[in-house]
Amino acid sequence: MASFLLSIAAAGAGLAAATKGRERLRLSRAKHPGLAGHVRLAKRIAGQIPFYGYAADRFYRADDAPADVAERRRAAFDRLATAWNARFARTIALTKETREGLSDLKFTGRYRVPFQFSEHVRQALPTGAFLARSEGPLLHDLDGNRLIDLSGSYGVNLLGYDAYKDMIREGAAAVEALGPVLGHYHPLVADNVRRLRALTGMDEVSFHMSGTEAVMQAVRLARYHTGRRRIVRFAGAYHGWWGDVQPGIGNPVPADGTLTLAEMSERTLDVLRRRRDIACVLVNPLQAMHPNGAAPGDSQLVDSAGRRASFDRDAYADWLTRLAATCRAAGTVLIFDEVFVGFRLAPGGASEYFGVRPDLVTYGKTLGGGLPVGVICGRADLMQRWRDDRPVDICFARGTFNAHPYVMGTMDAFLRRLERPEVRALYDGQDARWQARLALLNDRLAAAGLPVQAAGMQSIWTILYTRPSRYNWMLQYYLRMEGLALSWVGTGRLIFSLDIADALFAEIVDRFVAAARAMEADGWWWVGAGVTDKSLRRGVLRETVRARLGRR
Repeated sequence: MASFLLSIAAAGAGLAAATKGRERLRLSRAKHPGLAGHVRLAKRIAGQIPFYGYAADRFYRADDAPADVAERRRAAFDRLATAWNARFARTIALTKETREGLSDLKFTGRYRVPFQFSEHVRQALPTGAFLARSEGPLLHDLDGNRLIDLSGSYGVNLLGYDAYKDMIREGAAAVEALGPVLGHYHPLVADNVRRLRALTGMDEVSFHMSGTEAVMQAVRLARYHTGRRRIVRFAGAYHGWWGDVQPGIGNPVPADGTLTLAEMSERTLDVLRRRRDIACVLVNPLQAMHPNGAAPGDSQLVDSAGRRASFDRDAYADWLTRLAATCRAAGTVLIFDEVFVGFRLAPGGASEYFGVRPDLVTYGKTLGGGLPVGVICGRADLMQRWRDDRPVDICFARGTFNAHPYVMGTMDAFLRRLERPEVRALYDGQDARWQARLALLNDRLAAAGLPVQAAGMQSIWTILYTRPSRYNWMLQYYLRMEGLALSWVGTGRLIFSLDIADALFAEIVDRFVAAARAMEADGWWWVGAGVTDKSLRRGVLRETVRARLGRR
């Protein structure tokens, strides 16, 4: 009998092991094959990559260009640096002075271009961080330079800076009598709740001070109500800098409760159907431009093929529809993180634009009317932070500045403005309008024989490069000299405000093409026989290995 029971136990253990093995295999197959889908491996690899910088000679010959091309680049770089430092002198001077005490400036300055080039570029082409004023879509720096803003203030600037100045004035005036009293609500809070419920179709609203905080609370609520620990994010997606939603590079501690799966994958849906330990799935609709790809930045441009982007609205809407159905069937909370795209694609956000209703949705950026904010909207059962039958078991989330009167004032001004006929008209035909603008720029670039194209989702664009090159990151500096202002991620993300009229957009195209022409003429897009993106990547890999082994 004992041997029989042991046999049964052994068989049971073997069956459990086999089942667990199948689950692990299924999970592994649902991950994206690239490093974006294997965040622990990516972090380990990142920890092994040593710093090395190019000496003056190699700086101009990273693609093994001949001597005459390298000399043309050197002369062009020197001319650009001389003109750059003269044109932006005062702005650069204050930036250098402030950088010594401001760690944020040190970080962004270091990661504008691939690190091998960074030291020389920082010395010769230091980027000024200060501005004096804005005027519609135009920015003016400390030297009086007029720049057309393509940075979008990280997505905040939807309606144009003049509109946000008005909202801040209106909001401040509306709450001035109460002032910065915290712990109680200004009556405008009630108005904001009513408008947000109507706009989103959700039951309840919760206010926070940043998009990251809103995501943190949304995930916490999902875990609280499902009793499950794990969360799912998709490869490459950004949901703020909180540890659990940013596993891998950038996070010093492991996020063991987070699964990073492939987006738009049937294998991912299969995992979500079968597992019962997943509390929520996070979706950043911005990923529709580059599913499973990280946010593009010029510091990653070691070649041209590494940056990809395209947008298929119907395909992504179909994916979200199937994802939502799968989550509902599995009892998993679906969260749309609309901190970036909320109110940009449609007045009702990505949920309205793609026609899919999540369980919870987070907002931030533009909803604050120009001031910091984070908001969660969701189903009543998920927004509740206590259990009726377990009064001590709560889901805590409070913040000193949540629902700050001045933020509530500017939010109210934004939501009221969103209802104006002239603002609603900005959304009419948005897809066609921005697609036509995209085609205009791409046609002009193609006609000039330039190895540059743009891809976009309405007013959010990424610049792509069609010829193998180690120097695509140089375009951001030529664009700045032509009066186009980008964020510190360079050509990876262009964000247009909706107040850019056709005449100004035509000027943007002219300036963009002029910048690309100058870069082409200066030899940065030279490509030799046999040079491919693959050969460029392999060259960087060989350099990295030699540096790791101390052989440089």
